[in-house]
Amino acid sequence: MLKRLPFLCAALLALAACSHDSDTSGTAQQAAPAVSSSAEAAPASTAPAAAGSATPAATGTVAAAPAATTPAAPAPAVAAAPFIDNGKWVEGKNYFRIDPAQPTSHPGKIEVTEVFSYGCPACNGFHSTAEQIAKSLPPGAVMNYLAASFRPDENWPMYQRAFYAAQALDLVGKTHDAMFDAVWKSGELSTYNLKSSGLKARSAWPTIEDAAKFYARYGVDPQEFVGVANSFTVNTKMKRADDLMKAYGVDSTPTMIVNGKYRFTAGSAGGYAQSIELTQWLVAKEAAGK
Repeated sequence: MLKRLPFLCAALLALAACSHDSDTSGTAQQAAPAVSSSAEAAPASTAPAAAGSATPAATGTVAAAPAATTPAAPAPAVAAAPFIDNGKWVEGKNYFRIDPAQPTSHPGKIEVTEVFSYGCPACNGFHSTAEQIAKSLPPGAVMNYLAASFRPDENWPMYQRAFYAAQALDLVGKTHDAMFDAVWKSGELSTYNLKSSGLKARSAWPTIEDAAKFYARYGVDPQEFVGVANSFTVNTKMKRADDLMKAYGVDSTPTMIVNGKYRFTAGSAGGYAQSIELTQWLVAKEAAGK
């Protein structure tokens, strides 16, 4: 697995969340993800409700957003854990019920969805944990990815468009890790000044055409990629993703969703390792019909 950031930056990032309502004034921000204006720290030793755990922003049922191709290659089957409720995980504190529950995209499967953005520094820090979650899922569970766009002041709509174009072209499995690197390691698709501080000038922000050059390395013609990215299909996927995120009640990233019924953040779970454990517990809860 590729190393995302120097160890110090990753440590500072621990449990940060990119928030929907963060300051959008364009104030200079540090290049290191941990000090983005959209980062909100949550202590690793406790399990407070994080920003993403707020009351759902919308309660109407919406059509499920298209499921993303699982980035990682299929891992060996993981034995399903029995559901045991020993009181460790508390609804309303560690995880939150989505009311009404939202439809899923894989009938007969338990869906685990990460709401994320390639432009979100906290998502970059959480990425290896999301990979571990995907690999830890038992038979009958599937990993999804829902790309958020609620930080246009940090170029998230472009990253969202690139993700759904890549999904339409069946490239996500090949490119998901590399996209995080292109944004936060090499900086070729970064909206931040990684070697100094703050956001780049808007005129220097990466465009969908720049993203197309990146995806060209994986066999797609850049013009074709741009055409797909601006297509009605991708525009529809983006709109449905935004609607579903609102119905989930998500206002920060990364946020985990289990089967359209429960959401939590690393902050509410109590840490990165606890996020894996809580995901497994909620999947077991769903499998047991509890």
